[in-house]
Amino acid sequence: MATVSIPACSSALLLDIEGTTTPITFVKDILFPYIKEHLEDYLSTHWEEDECKQDVHLLKKQIEEDMKQNRACPVHTVDQTVHTDEEKAIREVVENVLWQMAADRKSTALKQFQGHMWRAAYASGRIKGEVYQDVVPSIRTWRARGLKVYIYSSGSVEAQKLLFGYSVEGDLLELFDGHFDTSIGAKVDAKSYERIAERIGCQPEEITFLTDVTREAKAAEEAGINVVVVVRPGNMELTDEERGHYNLITSFSQLQLTGHA
Repeated sequence: MATVSIPACSSALLLDIEGTTTPITFVKDILFPYIKEHLEDYLSTHWEEDECKQDVHLLKKQIEEDMKQNRACPVHTVDQTVHTDEEKAIREVVENVLWQMAADRKSTALKQFQGHMWRAAYASGRIKGEVYQDVVPSIRTWRARGLKVYIYSSGSVEAQKLLFGYSVEGDLLELFDGHFDTSIGAKVDAKSYERIAERIGCQPEEITFLTDVTREAKAAEEAGINVVVVVRPGNMELTDEERGHYNLITSFSQLQLTGHA
């Protein structure tokens, strides 16, 4: 695959994580299974703590919102092994979290809760964030050439910082100028990218967004942002039309900086 030039007017790069900086398998085979396996134990251990109470409160508000919008919600069945009110409450939260994950929901409530669970796992060394080998040297090159680098992921800002702060290559947080998650808006909504440009303090055309998801690429394009689609092993297959429309790279090293000192 040929090199792709970043426009000379670019002052910032905006990076997706899953399938872009980090293998999809890391999220699907390590992060998500960790939640499922340790969910009930985590809730039981932290149930009385303020942070956990706040997480549960947000999850319950999400359930209420889903019911108002007639989205399917888990049906609570009576479990004869559950005896106390706390056990029942925990089981309801477990059911809802598992349901949201199975439905691939991107709710802020779910992402925040997952982020808190992962924090404990990263801090204990049970999980280390994975990044592709071309990512760190490329970001260092971009920064040396005066570009700012930001992350925009559906995972919470806290989860993003954990992945890069406890990575297989050490603490990488110094490589990023800022982080955005779905609290600024959905990644398939053009307005989210307009807000990010405003927050960064530059024009949309001065930003180049790297993602593996064409629906996100389309939304960013609609906002006037430059887009490069990243093709990595395990990423969703692109149509011929998408391949013809977007600039494609298989490695960050294929991005060529033009007009940057």
